[in-house]
Amino acid sequence: MAVSDERQRIMPTPEDRDTGLVLDYPEAVLLTNPNNIELRGEVDDKYQYSCDNKDNRVHGWICSDPPVGFWMIMPSDEFRTGGPVKQDLTSHVGPTTLSMFFSTHYAGDSLAIKLQDGEPWKKVFGPVLVYLNSASPDEDAPTLWEDAKEQGYQFWSQADSEGYFSIEGVQPGNYSLYAWVPNIIGDYKYDAYLNITAGRHVRLGVIVYEPPRQGPTLWEIGIPDRTAAEFYIPDPNPTLLNQLYVNLPDKFRQYGLWDRYADVYPEEDLVYTVGISNYQTDWFFAHVNRNVGNKTYVPTTWKIVFDLDDVTETGTYTLQLAIASAHEAELQVRINEQDETPPHFTTGFIGKDNAIARHGIHGLYWAYTVEISGSRFITGTNTIYLTQSRGSSPFKGIMYDYIRLEGPPRID
Repeated sequence: MAVSDERQRIMPTPEDRDTGLVLDYPEAVLLTNPNNIELRGEVDDKYQYSCDNKDNRVHGWICSDPPVGFWMIMPSDEFRTGGPVKQDLTSHVGPTTLSMFFSTHYAGDSLAIKLQDGEPWKKVFGPVLVYLNSASPDEDAPTLWEDAKEQGYQFWSQADSEGYFSIEGVQPGNYSLYAWVPNIIGDYKYDAYLNITAGRHVRLGVIVYEPPRQGPTLWEIGIPDRTAAEFYIPDPNPTLLNQLYVNLPDKFRQYGLWDRYADVYPEEDLVYTVGISNYQTDWFFAHVNRNVGNKTYVPTTWKIVFDLDDVTETGTYTLQLAIASAHEAELQVRINEQDETPPHFTTGFIGKDNAIARHGIHGLYWAYTVEISGSRFITGTNTIYLTQSRGSSPFKGIMYDYIRLEGPPRID
């Protein structure tokens, strides 16, 4: 099976899964007696082969004898929901090859179709291309993958180095224009609807995005790239490996990493000290519940400890919170009082993207701007408490994208 240049492997059979051990959910199976002995002891899970829409150009299967390829190719993206970084399934054991027209995977109800009784609705799905190819017996079967990659084209637009972009082939209708900038928090939305008619070219002129910013940066954690990939991702339990990801950078696709939190922090929850800690090694990739045994999971509270040399008590500080994923979660923020009731800020119930269970390093993006009165801080050491308050499941939690504390606005 091939999903990308790096993600290619010999796959187990349906019978191998039938004789295996089902893990925390039905899609995840430990292969205990596979026909291919090299797969014994690995985990098979279809969600380990998901990818972003923007990267999902072609995927499928190769047979080596005779050398034949079966491919699903997405030559265009206009029918897809959720944007370029929405994740979805590709191919998995069967052999199964999917063209996902619509799903709530890694998103939840936020992307569900909601219609009123009698409300008319229509949508064109596609185009997609089912592509078959073959090679002569003396050719290497992997050349079929290279051939399949040449069949597609991309629809979403990316601005060039000077900021110019064009979107071709848009169907007539009224549209909203959204954009985002790598390494910048927040989303841009054009302030008017765009009416597209057949044969018309729309020039938007200069577009300026002003990202959230209230004051100077006092400290920051992470990179605003809409994923949690830069944070600490533990090694998987050696009895639950997928060998494909042992030497690939996307280690987050291994099974069971949520339970490694209690191994990394056996006594106390995560404490991150600004100026001393390193987010690449000291910030767990997912704010998950703690496994205390007997399949019991309890909420966790993370601490950000930092010093302020001079506090402007009458000023307003700002905490920028960018979240890469949330599943049935509630993030509560407290300032210098761990038991503060009610919390200084809460997101309320957010998310159903289930990215933790499905080995995604991001789901739907959330961004919050939290104002904090300077009177809440002290000169010296301060602590911000982050509590994911909804327990009971290993999969309820959030992944942070980026956190930044800003000082009061400068007055010229």
